[in-house]
Amino acid sequence: MRIGIDVGGTHTDAVLLNTDEVVSSIKALTTADVTSGILVALEHLISDSGVAESAIEAVMLGTTQFTNAVVERRQLSEVAAIRIGLPSGEGLPPMIGWPQDIAAALGGHTYMLHGGTLYDGRPLAPLQQPEIDAVIADIKAKGIETVAISAAFSPMTAEPELELARQLEVAIPGIRITCSHQIGRLGLLERENAALLNAALLKFADQVVSAFGEALQQRGLNCPFYVSQNDGTLMDAEFVRQFPALTFASGPTNSLRGACKLTGLDNAIVVDIGGTTSDIGILQGGFPRESNTVIEVGGVRTNFRMPDILAIGLGGGSLVTDEGRCIGPESVGHNLVTEGLAFGGSSLTATDLLVAAGKVNLGPNQRSVELPAATVKNGLKTIQAMLSQGIEKMMPSSDPMPVVLVGGGAILVADKLDAASEMHCPEHSGVANAIGAAIAQIGGEVERLVSYQEMPREEAIRVMSQEARSIAIDAGADANTIRIADIEETTISYMAEGSTRLRIKAVGDIGVDNPTQIAIAKALNLGDGVRGAVAGSESIAAW
Repeated sequence: MRIGIDVGGTHTDAVLLNTDEVVSSIKALTTADVTSGILVALEHLISDSGVAESAIEAVMLGTTQFTNAVVERRQLSEVAAIRIGLPSGEGLPPMIGWPQDIAAALGGHTYMLHGGTLYDGRPLAPLQQPEIDAVIADIKAKGIETVAISAAFSPMTAEPELELARQLEVAIPGIRITCSHQIGRLGLLERENAALLNAALLKFADQVVSAFGEALQQRGLNCPFYVSQNDGTLMDAEFVRQFPALTFASGPTNSLRGACKLTGLDNAIVVDIGGTTSDIGILQGGFPRESNTVIEVGGVRTNFRMPDILAIGLGGGSLVTDEGRCIGPESVGHNLVTEGLAFGGSSLTATDLLVAAGKVNLGPNQRSVELPAATVKNGLKTIQAMLSQGIEKMMPSSDPMPVVLVGGGAILVADKLDAASEMHCPEHSGVANAIGAAIAQIGGEVERLVSYQEMPREEAIRVMSQEARSIAIDAGADANTIRIADIEETTISYMAEGSTRLRIKAVGDIGVDNPTQIAIAKALNLGDGVRGAVAGSESIAAW
């Protein structure tokens, strides 16, 4: 049996699953300290189901804590930003274009070293030991405990980053290090930014992981726990301590995975309607379609793997104005249960429109919600139009697709949406995000710039597939269940030797620590540089 928990800004959703059966579920208010809300949810699940704590095999958590830390500029550590890329990489220093407040939070400690490689792996310049010694001495003198290392084209050749990391670990025992080839994708600056944000969260990640573990132990749960990544897969606790930034945007991802599980649809449009916003995403092959654009997190440009999500200001608590012609983006959020008309409050919300129209029965004051017929008609029309327009923006083609409604605000959709070939609002849709967390698998992903002239396509796919499998095992997957979920090839026509950007993703079920598993992991291990790697490559234009 598994427990899935998704901690959102308003609600903490939780489910207890027995294989595919939802045994118990709850939507609890998220607490300021997060842990208290999780404990409330756990208490409900166990007491409601009557299941013994020993029967729980694993707990899966989806959390916005790390995203919120970046957005709110809190719990961030000072970071030494080291770029290996001179002489070519000095024009745009680390943290260029960052909002001043978050740059200040990280301390503004930047260093530039000679070294790195070109796109084809040839050395850009050799590492210079006197430079390295000077940087290490300065970091030690300032008492900086966290470092982010980025090198030119390190996804092609990670050795410059790894060599500097080795020297730092020897000179400063206990120092926390993030290497950019382990976390980012295409583009040096964006990859460097991703590494910096991850490094800034490492100390906080220790606190969060420990707090989650203590919360489970307080409730008598001694099972392992996993945390959702933003690609629809899971990380074990130790992996989270190294790569907390991979949790960014995991909430919408869990909703899409939950929608897939509840409906059996691998390809569909998913609309997750909450109290403040509606998140629209696309399921492709059972996993969220990933964005190919630069993603801003807290005003910082990054190239994390992120789900392609369109968020619109429409939710159950959205305020209604102009006689129903305007809805949102302002919202009463989690205060709907006190401020909405149906609950005895004085704010006209989107939920109240549905109550007045007789579409839903909700709230102790629902019978007293009387609105002008024109307001109700206009409001329902506005809701349909907002969602239909959002769906049309996300559709991969003009052909209608199935639409799955999830989230507590799914009640807002009273009629069929224009862009939908069919509509689904499955049972337990309100906690689809928690279900998505509970059923998630462990993943590993590799991205490289390869030349099929130097290495045949079949061989490149085989080698990188093996590497992706190794990463998945390292993250906690059972080697016997791993499959290749996605292979993406993009020809880079302007580069020599027929270069192709190749991305391979592997997924597998949660693993167990047995001799066979360990032996397979060792057999597939391709070196230190692959742990947690989400490799990227830069184009010539980056230089």
